[in-house]
Parts: sequence; C-alpha cells; structure tokens
Amino acid sequence: MGMTIQLINPNTTATMTERLVLGAQARARADTRILGITNGAGPASIEGHYDEAMSVPGVLRAVGEGDALGVDGHVIACFGDPGLLAAREIARQPVIGIAEAAMHVATWLATGFSIVTTLGRTCVIARHLVERYGFRDQCRGIHALEIAVLDLEADPEALYRALRGACVDALRTDGSGAIVLGCAGMAALAESLQEDLGVPVIDGVGAALNIVELLGALNLRTSKRGDLAYPLAKPYVGLRDFLPERR
Repeated sequence: MGMTIQLINPNTTATMTERLVLGAQARARADTRILGITNGAGPASIEGHYDEAMSVPGVLRAVGEGDALGVDGHVIACFGDPGLLAAREIARQPVIGIAEAAMHVATWLATGFSIVTTLGRTCVIARHLVERYGFRDQCRGIHALEIAVLDLEADPEALYRALRGACVDALRTDGSGAIVLGCAGMAALAESLQEDLGVPVIDGVGAALNIVELLGALNLRTSKRGDLAYPLAKPYVGLRDFLPERR
C-alpha cells in the first residue's frame, strides 16, 4: 500500500514548493504520493535566525493538520530544520528535517563531508546543526555561494557554475569525500553535480523523503514517551490561528 508524505516548505514562496514536489516525486517510490505544503505564515525565504523563528508557527500548523489528515510522514524542506523537535512533539508519524537527513546520509558514504550553502550568514546555523546532530568530526567545512535563496532560479547556468566551483574548492580545501547541499532550492542540481564531480552529492530533500519511506516500511513512528510526548494542554494566548488541532 502506498504512502502519502507531506513535503512542507517552511517559506511562503509557492513556486519553490512546486519545484520541490516535482523533484521529490521523481525520487519517491512509484506508490508514494507527495503532498506539497507551502507555509501559510512566515517569510518568503529563510536566511537567518529571525526568518527561522518566524517560520515555525506555520510549520507546526502544517504538521499538525497533516497528522490529523492521516499522512504517513513529514519532510521539513529547509536546511535549518526549523521547528523540527517541536514538530515531532505534535506528530505521531515521522518528521524528518533535510539537514539532519543529508548529514546522516553523507556519513554513510564518506568519512568527511563539506556543506555548500547560500549566504555566509547561514553558515553559523549550519554549524549549530552539525554540533547538535553529532557530526563535528565528520563535517570538515561549510562554504557559502553568497547567492540569496530567491535568486537561485534567476540564472540556472550561472548557479550551476558557481555551485560547482564552490564544491570543487570545498573538496580540495577540506579533504572531504562528499558534498551536502545546504539549501532545498539546490536539490535539482545534485545529480548533475555528482556526475560532474565524481563524489556523492547529497540533496537533503530526497534523502529525507526516502528516510520517511524507510521508516514507514519498518512500521516505525515517533515516540510519544518522554520529551516527544504530546505537549501539555494549556492556554496559548494570541496564537489560536497558528495552533494545530489538538488530539
């Protein structure tokens, strides 16, 4: 029996969601349905701590609504993994962030990896995630293109050249064996880069999606014991429009 996986774009740019769904559907199993969700409240792109914080209420609402509808899992399609642990608190089905997924997959394929992301200001966020996920020794460098998220589609050929150059530099300077793409908007370039560079290039969207499929095949769900138990019932003043349905 097929699965339905909710692919949540934490920013509010619907065209990006559409592109992510097309790419994800190509990587999914034939019987998997991808349900693309664009955040209903938040920034047009996520490029800093403030943007991430402002995206989280909408992400949580999307996760709660999807779980209530009976989807089989959720992918948070932003490399900052905004609201990931909070989303797991309100979801019975698996919730996977693309940064977390990509880093895990990279360590299965190489002893060291480099992250190539968009803006330099986001490198600190990526480093925080590397530390949180326990990959300090495996992540050998984080590199930025200095291209804004919403500009990734402006000139695809120029983007590819810039991204390829950054990857080549990262592999040489870091001595790494794999590249992790540090933005969901780069996902469509992973396969071409991999063929061109001759090393694993990990797209976190595809990695997270396939991990959700694996967890579904293993009949595994989010633990509701301990800190990922459902949130305690209490008033949340002024947030009614953002709160997901409570069980």
